[in-house]
Amino acid sequence: MKKLAVVLAGLVGLAGCASVEVADYAAEKPELDLARYFNGTLDADGMFQDRGGKVVKRFHVVIEARWAGAVGTLDERFTYSDGSTQRRVWTVTRKDANHYTGRADDVVGEAVGEARGNALRWRYVMALPVDGKVYNVDFDDWMFLMDDRVMLNRSVMSKFGVRLGEVTLSFRKRE
Repeated sequence: MKKLAVVLAGLVGLAGCASVEVADYAAEKPELDLARYFNGTLDADGMFQDRGGKVVKRFHVVIEARWAGAVGTLDERFTYSDGSTQRRVWTVTRKDANHYTGRADDVVGEAVGEARGNALRWRYVMALPVDGKVYNVDFDDWMFLMDDRVMLNRSVMSKFGVRLGEVTLSFRKRE
């Protein structure tokens, strides 16, 4: 009887570890079409929080986005709360109705994305400079289209499976 209780407790624990899948959002509206949403000029405001929840950095991003067929270019210009700036240019390729790949200079290899319903999940490794060193950090990036103009983004950053912090962003399309 004791063994059965231990096994059941273990199964319940494993069920709690089940992760959310992009397909869980397939019926959600409005449907996210990256080429339609990331087209034109967008503004985004965001913050980075360390693993303890402290806001370490705030920033604003202006994104100039355009598509040529299945290939999109997102030119991101960051301005941080400390006055520093950064530029990242993404090249995003639509592989099929639900799958994307992406490249940027500070992304190691290729980002892989899947979209369903109002959600997009990006997974990639970014080379992040910290105190004169560069660390390859895993990003698990979720975007949710709220309406025609607003999209929310939450990224969990980790290294060797250890959570380092989160990036939260709110995108707004300009009219």
